[in-house]
Amino acid sequence: MMRKSMRHTTGSRWGPALLLVSPLSACGGTTPPPEPGQSRGVPPDLRGRRVILLPVQRVVGVAGDPDAELAFTLRDRGREVDWILSGEVSRVLARSPAIQTQITGLPVGLFLQGEVQRIGDPLFGQIRRMAALVAADAVLLPVRASFERDSRDSGASPRVRFTAALVEARSGRVVWFGVEEGGDFPREDPRGLASAVECLARTLLWYVPT
Repeated sequence: MMRKSMRHTTGSRWGPALLLVSPLSACGGTTPPPEPGQSRGVPPDLRGRRVILLPVQRVVGVAGDPDAELAFTLRDRGREVDWILSGEVSRVLARSPAIQTQITGLPVGLFLQGEVQRIGDPLFGQIRRMAALVAADAVLLPVRASFERDSRDSGASPRVRFTAALVEARSGRVVWFGVEEGGDFPREDPRGLASAVECLARTLLWYVPT
């Protein structure tokens, strides 16, 4: 079910949040991806959880460094979350060459084609293996950062937009998936990227006072 971005949930554990998502399949469906400001599922309370923050898998027309902006804002705003940044994951993977997984170039195309309720292989295998190595509960997967116009408004200015998914590491369940868009700034203005990241952070960390 598609809904506007929500700032609350009914509990502080993964279980109650997962119950808010319909029964899951391992592939994309015919339901189109959410539009900016919409999401599917409800972000759970991440306090006390270990969450991998992966790099943005696809960057289209965005000026600046989306990965650095995400890492800074989420760590600053979500201080009670044990964020595992991509650099740490890369170092662990380098010490485990037999583990066949990577943090970039992941097969995320299905997220851009339709609703994905549970990720399947090969993506699930890579997510599960890297999470096991660092004992992570979940993975925040920034699917795409783009600078584009809202297709619903032909007169709208292009804005920085993040498409992201929060995945439960052990099951591959997509707990939350959404699209967050920043303010109306020129492409080279760093406030455009910062505002989009702030919108994403507010949605994911709904329990943190603004």
